[in-house]
Amino acid sequence: MGGKRNDKGLSAGPAERVTMKANGFCEEVIVAGFGGQGIILAGRLLAQTAMRAGKEVTYMPSYGPEMRGGTANSMVVMADEPIASPLVSKPNSLIAMNEASLSKFAPRVKGGGLVIMNSSLIDIEPEVDETIDVLAVPADEIAVELGNQKCANMVALGAYLQKRGLFGPDAAAACLADVLAARYHKTIPMNSEALQRGAKFAETHS
Repeated sequence: MGGKRNDKGLSAGPAERVTMKANGFCEEVIVAGFGGQGIILAGRLLAQTAMRAGKEVTYMPSYGPEMRGGTANSMVVMADEPIASPLVSKPNSLIAMNEASLSKFAPRVKGGGLVIMNSSLIDIEPEVDETIDVLAVPADEIAVELGNQKCANMVALGAYLQKRGLFGPDAAAACLADVLAARYHKTIPMNSEALQRGAKFAETHS
């Protein structure tokens, strides 16, 4: 993916939460769900957006035994300084697209962190401490309104971007052509709108 991506994770420093300060910031994110929900794409897009913004980035996808219907997650680390490892054990933020992913990863989110959960498929409360900001987003319903349930991943990502305030949905939309295969470029307008709708939902429900 070029830029400052470091696939081998040969650099960088930890942070207890996303911070803007003299020595920069570090944000560790897990995007998780089941195969077919666009989990890997969402992680790649977040990583690409951060790289275009000049950040140090690592990106590590993980697939279950079956691609569609199995488990999937993307680990993304974004920082101002070189990153030591691409592995994320205790994320600052979690985007959970199904209930199993919420149950698995929410307890790991650091204090003061953020959980975006797809309330279309999740009807339980996450097990997190009171310092963590939780936003339930009906990502599938919003995606269906836009004409394609498959863009629910972009709705959730847009909500995350709005809540964290690191990069706007427009910045992510500008990177869609970089992460989508050419045959899927026709979906860029819809995915761009999904990012905007997710951001708007987060803005009005915070």
